[in-house]
Amino acid sequence: MTNLSLKNRIAFFYIISAALLIFVVFFSIYNIVSITVNTNVNDLLKSEVKEYQNKLRCEEDEELEFIDHEEWENREHTEVLVDPVFLQITDVEGNVIEKSGNLKNKDLLFEKNLQIQKISNFKFSGKSLRQIQVPLFNNEKIIGYLIVAVSIEGENTILENLSTILFVLFPFVLVLLFFIAQFIAGRSIKSISSIISVSDSINKNNLKNRIPLPENKDELYTLSKTINNLLDRIENAIEREKQFTSDASHELRTPLAVIKGTLEVLIRKPRNTEEYQQKVNFCISEVDRMNNLLDQLLLLARLENQKQFLKVVNQNLNELVNVVIDQFADKLLEQQITIEQLNEKLNFVKTDKYLLSIVLHNLISNAIKYSNKNGIIKIDIDTDGSKTILKIIDQGIGISKDEIDKVFNAFYRTTYTNNHPEIKGIGLGLSIAKRLCNVLNIDLGISSEENKGTTLILIIN
Repeated sequence: MTNLSLKNRIAFFYIISAALLIFVVFFSIYNIVSITVNTNVNDLLKSEVKEYQNKLRCEEDEELEFIDHEEWENREHTEVLVDPVFLQITDVEGNVIEKSGNLKNKDLLFEKNLQIQKISNFKFSGKSLRQIQVPLFNNEKIIGYLIVAVSIEGENTILENLSTILFVLFPFVLVLLFFIAQFIAGRSIKSISSIISVSDSINKNNLKNRIPLPENKDELYTLSKTINNLLDRIENAIEREKQFTSDASHELRTPLAVIKGTLEVLIRKPRNTEEYQQKVNFCISEVDRMNNLLDQLLLLARLENQKQFLKVVNQNLNELVNVVIDQFADKLLEQQITIEQLNEKLNFVKTDKYLLSIVLHNLISNAIKYSNKNGIIKIDIDTDGSKTILKIIDQGIGISKDEIDKVFNAFYRTTYTNNHPEIKGIGLGLSIAKRLCNVLNIDLGISSEENKGTTLILIIN
């Protein structure tokens, strides 16, 4: 069974179901015909019994006899017909009182002490007969029996022919249905061939092919569409991976090239102590920058399975925000930036404290980085039903409408920063924050306007 093709498996199971159904239908047909035939014969026997019961009499202490004996003798029972009716009258002991001439020297089947009528089949001179034996009463006393029989050779022939026809038709119909089922199954799963063909043609260098969608919107249509959507996601993921790898390589090469160039310049000729210290400190800052980049890249790599290691606790959001703000105390003082917290009301959220602190660190860091000197950053925490909404509002350089949808992409930095070389960064902060928010089931949104500032919105469910 496991070696059969899908088309043949469908046809096979269809045939098994059809075989059971056809067997039930054929069996029902045969039984209906058999019951109908036997009922007709029984009706004939009962009508004969009723007719002859009215023609029998029994005087006190006398034997049973026909009222009009001459009529009895002139009836067709004295002839051997194609479908004769056999008649026999017996006393209670089974002794024959009268019988039709077509019985000649033979007697019908007799059952002694019968209290009610009984219908039975038996063989008579090699032929099948169906008879009815009816007790005859006189003052509620059985005085004899009337036995009427008819040939059922014709009926048996009909039933035998019907059973033969059904027996022969059964395998023929099954074979015919098998090939029909194969044809229908082949047409029905034709799209699977397209799925196999397209799937075979897809590799890492060829992700553009898609499965043609069937005309009928059935299960195969849904399967094809689902696979196409999966291929779209795979293609996008691979493209992002390629872009990420390219950008990461570029970002890593830059500090290495700077360090190498600085050291090469440094060893070309003797330098004084101050120059050595300056160049070494510069190299150290580049190494720190590279370490920071590596840390963020490793964090991005771990985010895919981060949900397995979440440690959800009931966390005071205000306290966590204050802890993160304290980490930027020196930078805030240096740029003379003021942070205003608009709502001092305590807000507790159930989340992973460590991951949310990284999100807040990256968002507040961005707000500080892109704010103007002597600027103000507002942090507003409020609730909306079961949701907690945190807004980080800066009054910095802002983001253009064309670029706002791209700021969550890894290594993306807005073109507006070209006019602000003092703003350092590698474009990973918002990307990491966005992916961490996905892990924490937090909605992260952004709105911005050039030269007026940016608002980052966290909606914690």
